[in-house]
Amino acid sequence: MRSLRNAVVVIAGASSGIGRATALAFARRGARVVVAARRAEPLEAVARGCRTLGGEGLAVPTDVTNEAAVRRLAQAALDAHGRIDVWVNNVGTGVFGAFQDAPVALHRRVIEANLLGAMHGAAAALPVFLRQGGGVLINMVSMGGWAPVPFAASYAAGKFGLRGFTASLRAELADRPGIRVSAVFPALVDTPGFAHAANVSGRALEPPGPFLAPEKVAEVILRLALRPRDEVAVGWPSAAARLAYALAPRLTERAGGVAMRCFLRRARPAPRREGALLAPVPEGTAASGGWRGRRRGASPPALRLAGYALAGAGLLFGAERLLARRAGTGGRGWRRL
Repeated sequence: MRSLRNAVVVIAGASSGIGRATALAFARRGARVVVAARRAEPLEAVARGCRTLGGEGLAVPTDVTNEAAVRRLAQAALDAHGRIDVWVNNVGTGVFGAFQDAPVALHRRVIEANLLGAMHGAAAALPVFLRQGGGVLINMVSMGGWAPVPFAASYAAGKFGLRGFTASLRAELADRPGIRVSAVFPALVDTPGFAHAANVSGRALEPPGPFLAPEKVAEVILRLALRPRDEVAVGWPSAAARLAYALAPRLTERAGGVAMRCFLRRARPAPRREGALLAPVPEGTAASGGWRGRRRGASPPALRLAGYALAGAGLLFGAERLLARRAGTGGRGWRRL
């Protein structure tokens, strides 16, 4: 596309956070936006906001874990506008705490929302794209799709799976140049998502940051709609996680585990809760979760230090391998260490 004006854009997970920011960003460019999420009232507020900004807005309450509901979402977009140009799978949730402390039903719900929800979206969008001869599918992954996330194992499982699904789908469609499949990998984003997640750790989920503004991620999605790319990292921690786990996976796993255990030891006590996993909650309808404005002086620096350490370790490891190849050792010196 040369312009987003009058483009038909479907956004799943649009009642708050990145999805809300993305819907409003498309509307500012004059797009016809169809927003979906489980919560009807916040969703209608987003649609009204789209119309106020000069675009069009249609709210279609949808649970992405329900395949038939997602098909109805696609049909609603077609009935209203006759085509779909961009489909954004943005739903993301998780369970925070040791894997064994949460019932499997909660972990299953995470996989259903984060992975199967995106598959349902792709299954609804691709037949439309194939008939049209073009379209852009954008999946919101996370830096958790590039590196492990200790104490959020099912979240990482869904995001690792979503990255693999996205890449495989892109390969299948390589002979369809009009159809593009992109994946976005943001670092920590200031959204209400932390308040919506389940927490079985008994500790407050108050990450120290740094946080990206949801609007920054939204701008990346807009650029992908116009100029699609395969995979895009947003924020340096995401790029660092990718590099570190690719070059030094064992070190990355150990450092991540140490950082999270430190975080849990120092975090204040908090009640265990299911969040919005099994049913919607009224809290958290804005794009921002308010994390950037909070004072986090008491937060442990372990997570930030781990990020720096992982990035440094990845760079050192990669440099050593490169030098070893040039010296003709093939990196054997590193393995002897």
